[in-house]
Amino acid sequence: MSTSFIVQCFQLRGRQLVADQPKSARSGEAAVELAERLGGIKAGAVAFSQEVDIETDTYDEPRVLYRVGTLPPGLFEAQ
Repeated sequence: MSTSFIVQCFQLRGRQLVADQPKSARSGEAAVELAERLGGIKAGAVAFSQEVDIETDTYDEPRVLYRVGTLPPGLFEAQ
């Protein structure tokens, strides 16, 4: 298994939140830094990590590292 670090940003279009293309980061710290930067110019941003097993195509539950701004309802709420 390997760990992926991802930043997902959202922008407001009218009253609707629209997801940008996800961005990958090389570490958890880099993902948090990117989300902090982008959170200042986007409606919202979330950085998370996820364990991935490419051989079996399985993904563990995402682990939120940082969140800022307005995010879609229910996004990673259980964490």
